[in-house]
Amino acid sequence: SEPQPVKAVEDRLIDELVSRAQAEGLQLTGEGGLLQQLTKRLLESALEGEITDHLGYDKHDPAGKNGGNSRNGTRAKTVLTGVGPVEISVPRDRDGSFEPKIVQKRQKRLTGVDEMVISLCAKGLTTGEVQAHLAEVYGAEVSRQT
Repeated sequence: SEPQPVKAVEDRLIDELVSRAQAEGLQLTGEGGLLQQLTKRLLESALEGEITDHLGYDKHDPAGKNGGNSRNGTRAKTVLTGVGPVEISVPRDRDGSFEPKIVQKRQKRLTGVDEMVISLCAKGLTTGEVQAHLAEVYGAEVSRQT
């Protein structure tokens, strides 16, 4: 059989994700719903990409050993989004020089991010493509590895 276009595969994956969520009784919207979970995952992935870009090496990469600044865990942060409050883990660095762009320090409200994420996912973009788009829109350089 002929290979299907990538878009069709991605549409099927999204349809399967929604179907599974519904079959397991997970709401699409609301507290703990699929859209909140997708927003959380994409934001955290983009933040990991930002810190990787900031430090110049991937998480667990030996290149970061004894290299000066390094990852220093995460801190919990709740941001208000169009799909409700979303708690995310924001990575930190040892010397405190990491300034995230997608979710900035002291930023409490995200405007339009969830709608953009939902729209891009619905169009069949991969996580990497969504990250690249967020990076373009918000001016953050996001690593393709995350």
